Amino acid sequence: MLLIDCPVCGQRSEDEFRCAGQAHLVRPGPPDAVTDEAWSAYLYQRTNLKGVSAERWLHEFGCRRWFNILRDTLTHQILHVYPVTQARRPEETGGGE
Repeated sequence: MLLIDCPVCGQRSEDEFRCAGQAHLVRPGPPDAVTDEAWSAYLYQRTNLKGVSAERWLHEFGCRRWFNILRDTLTHQILHVYPVTQARRPEETGGGE
């Protein structure tokens, strides 16, 4: 079981959280100029990495706040927890942009 450090509530069991997938996705736009292929790629195509990945999480049964986690998908080690408003730092390796 993972222990996740919620930025608001502190360390909690992973049972309280919900992973919402890849972080740092940029919505295509403007809507009238987006092709079906670009919209489909935004909705359905995700990077599935071995190694460090940026993920978006919700503290569903706690403060209900969203935040991002850098997690190694091979070891499940959580490397960094940061707000969704913060850009990923260049020194943090891995994909999931």
